[in-house]
Amino acid sequence: MTGRRPRLVSAAAGDALAAALSALRQELDLPDGFDPAVMAEAEAAGRDVSITPAEDLADLRDIEFLTIDPDGSRDLDQALHLQRTPTGGILHYAIADVPAFVAPEGQVDAAARARGETLYAVDGTIPLHPRVLSEGAASLFPGQDRRAFVWRFELDERAEPVRVTLTRALMRSRRQWTYAEAQKAVDEKSGPESLTALPWFGAERAKREQERGGASLNSPEIEVEVTGGRYELTRRATLPIEDWNAQVSLLTGMAAAKIMLDAGVGILRTMPAADADDIATFRAQTMALGDPWPEGVGYGEYLRGLRGDDPKTLAIRAAATRLFRGAGYTAFDGAPPADTLQSAIAAPYAHTTAPLRRLVDRWSLVVCEAAANGREVPQWARESLPELPKIMGRSNGLAGRLDSASIDRVEAAVLHGHEGRRFAGVVLGRRNGGMRVQLSGPLVTVVVAGLQAESGSTVELQLQRADIATGEIVVVPAGGQA
Repeated sequence: MTGRRPRLVSAAAGDALAAALSALRQELDLPDGFDPAVMAEAEAAGRDVSITPAEDLADLRDIEFLTIDPDGSRDLDQALHLQRTPTGGILHYAIADVPAFVAPEGQVDAAARARGETLYAVDGTIPLHPRVLSEGAASLFPGQDRRAFVWRFELDERAEPVRVTLTRALMRSRRQWTYAEAQKAVDEKSGPESLTALPWFGAERAKREQERGGASLNSPEIEVEVTGGRYELTRRATLPIEDWNAQVSLLTGMAAAKIMLDAGVGILRTMPAADADDIATFRAQTMALGDPWPEGVGYGEYLRGLRGDDPKTLAIRAAATRLFRGAGYTAFDGAPPADTLQSAIAAPYAHTTAPLRRLVDRWSLVVCEAAANGREVPQWARESLPELPKIMGRSNGLAGRLDSASIDRVEAAVLHGHEGRRFAGVVLGRRNGGMRVQLSGPLVTVVVAGLQAESGSTVELQLQRADIATGEIVVVPAGGQA
């Protein structure tokens, strides 16, 4: 008997978890606020940067942009406008003009280079830029004039770009939509054309992705929700509109990569193709799990067909993560790099759509806008490109450690107080000398030493210890399964 299935962190464990998360910030030496000089420069930029049309700043405020983001978002990097035409469509995609507010080699720039990206902790975000910019003057709030880099894509009926331009401009978003609101409007056919045209765009771009051999795991997200001091682990399946919206960003990233490669200067987001041994191992695992990856079918097409959360699918998704390894950044000036592909996308790709939250995007935007309009890339951007892969590698690593350690502590808090209870789980595969198991009740994943079981099988475990301070969870096989 497994007993009741905890999902919520108990009130008694809540204080211990809050203390553990605070201690984690200190352990990882995460920044706490910004120096006064950084704040002063950011406040001055937010106050003084011009928001009026000029010779080098087009007036595109008549375009009815909108934003689509998670509920409660304040750092709005992107806004879109999409309309159908007799031959396809016109897509405008506005990206926050962060370079206008951040002086090269200034105080804000130095602080952003030290951070690399916004960090998302369970107990609050650690922003890349002072919030007066990232959640203020540079954010694409509705009803306010904002500076942006505006991409314009003329699309054919297959949603392939036949002409791409990039313009620095003034824009104005008409409304901030949450994913749920936008999906409802699409389903009811009650939204503006930018929303009602997204299903066409998203479906066509997904087909192009399949033709390229791109891949996605389509995994439901496990999130930590915090309400009134209570923590809860929840599983959230992504809405269709999130996938369609992501395709807008993917298209833009591919266009940015092409511009930079054509110009011979820039920075790409790259990921090597999956190792042949990893592919062979994964194919064997799918066969063992009873859902074989057919010969002649691309792994992207196969993974897109994985739906649901049954034991077999959970184990296949876990095994597939070995195919998505080694992502990094490659800067170049002159000859293009030897390997330009982001293999999961199956095309050259660049990060360029989230400059409020990711340092490298500021460089991509500046390089692309200059190259697309026949001008020299600013010297500050060109000279500092080689520094970016190391900065982003360091910040990506820190973000990964923060996310992993935070989830460990929340999972321990969910299980704390249930020591001695039994839990059913699904075996995902081997990890660190044990077997990795997804518990079937609480959304907790554990590594079980001494467990002998096949991937995809259901097992019963007994909880021995859940240490909130360290995130350590100790479970053992129940009923003589070792």
